[in-house]
Amino acid sequence: MSYPDNLKYSKEHEWVRVEGDYAYVGITDFAQGELGDIVFIEVDTEGDELGINETFGTVEAVKTVSDLFMPVSGTVEEINAELEDEPEKVNDSPYEDGWIIKIKLADPSELDELLSAADYKDLIGD
Repeated sequence: MSYPDNLKYSKEHEWVRVEGDYAYVGITDFAQGELGDIVFIEVDTEGDELGINETFGTVEAVKTVSDLFMPVSGTVEEINAELEDEPEKVNDSPYEDGWIIKIKLADPSELDELLSAADYKDLIGD
């Protein structure tokens, strides 16, 4: 499994890639592996301002349905429309094509509370 060093990670298994005042959010390689084959992503929070740990959507896999949690606060600016027809992109490319939402960061200092790749690996025992 891979955990890119340029990302930040939450204890709830979301990742964050910062680009200026915006950030892309998805689930980690570990999370998609635990869920199994992803068959549906539901996000209906576009335009909503959400706080840390608020639910921004759900991911449905063959085995289960799991909530998606905001790793930092912000406004959901965009949802990855490609996932509507190809939710398996989260399995195939969790850090690139499988991003789930793009947000406008409310407080960039919250990023300091997230885990580094090394700390995330320790959390999951990898």
